Amino acid sequence: MWHRLRGWGRAMLSCAVLLGAVSGVAEAAVIKNIVLVHGAFADGSGWSEVVQRLQGRGYHVAVVQNPLTSLEDDVRATERVLDRQSGNVLLVGHSWAGAVISQAGNSRNVRGLVYLSALAPASGESVNGLLDRLNAPMRGLTPDANGWVWLDDPQQFHTVMAGDIPLAKARELAAVQQPINVAAFQGTVSHAAWENKPSWYLITENDHALATPVQTQIAQHMQARVSRLYSSHLSMISHPDAVADFIDAAAQSCK
Repeated sequence: MWHRLRGWGRAMLSCAVLLGAVSGVAEAAVIKNIVLVHGAFADGSGWSEVVQRLQGRGYHVAVVQNPLTSLEDDVRATERVLDRQSGNVLLVGHSWAGAVISQAGNSRNVRGLVYLSALAPASGESVNGLLDRLNAPMRGLTPDANGWVWLDDPQQFHTVMAGDIPLAKARELAAVQQPINVAAFQGTVSHAAWENKPSWYLITENDHALATPVQTQIAQHMQARVSRLYSSHLSMISHPDAVADFIDAAAQSCK
């Protein structure tokens, strides 16, 4: 009888250890960290309303401040933030930052990638190469003598980036916009993380910066999980609730 009880006790202990291990694995798989990466003609403050909403849902949120000097520099800035996260990460990129997260997303703690109206070069491809492949070259943005592309005219900023945002707010955003160096568009993604990690894509359907059909082609090529939103290019500012919902849903389904 005693031997039986001792055997039963060992079995119960083994089950407890196993359940604890399974629980630990499940806990480790939960996405608690969200890293947000801004695009060109912007800075990290553009995420403020989305950050507030995600924090309210219990996420730890960090925002990258891209120098916008080159693809390599922006990837390095993103990797520095990723290195500071404890646990799994959902990596989110807007517009130009889609190229950045396609490379930086190879970091081991990144479990999934979210693209908002974003560029997503394939392995061995640059943003220029991607747009040429899609027959959608950038037009109307001419670099200055030092190679910087600006979008600091308030009316142009409103028209291109923020048609569903009040003009007064667009003027404010144009005042704090950050130029991007034209060399960034020539940087090549060595391995696109979306090729082997789950991805989500939010297509904006009133977008005058990256045309909706181009976004659709990108999302289809990635085989991303897609949602659509009638929004300008700056959806995180004009529709922060919808964007936060989209990111949250991706985090919840990223296993």
